[in-house]
Amino acid sequence: MAKVIEGLYYSESHEYVRVDGEYGYVGITDYAQEQLGNVVYVDMPEVDDEVTAGEDFGAVESVKAASDLISPVSGVVVEINEDLEDQPELINQDAFENWIMKVKIADPSELEGLMSASEYESTCK
Repeated sequence: MAKVIEGLYYSESHEYVRVDGEYGYVGITDYAQEQLGNVVYVDMPEVDDEVTAGEDFGAVESVKAASDLISPVSGVVVEINEDLEDQPELINQDAFENWIMKVKIADPSELEGLMSASEYESTCK
């Protein structure tokens, strides 16, 4: 069973948001990295890019497939996880520790449309 962490927000497309004040750390879930297999490349946005909830912000490529990344929240990218440029496999080692982008959240009410850990676990079964 894939790991699911309490207190994060989850999307149906298997991204998570860890909220820290007005910022959100966005990555893919443990379930998503298990489904993808060995991650070989992460296509990330640029700092200062605007992302929109429900729209693509990049992609993750594995030996098996490429998968679009769908932003769970709207906002401005303030940081990307540069470690993933050279070591995309960090996502396989710990998907929750190795977030992809940090966003200044434009509309915190969007979080209400995302799933809790228990709701997300139900969708993965």
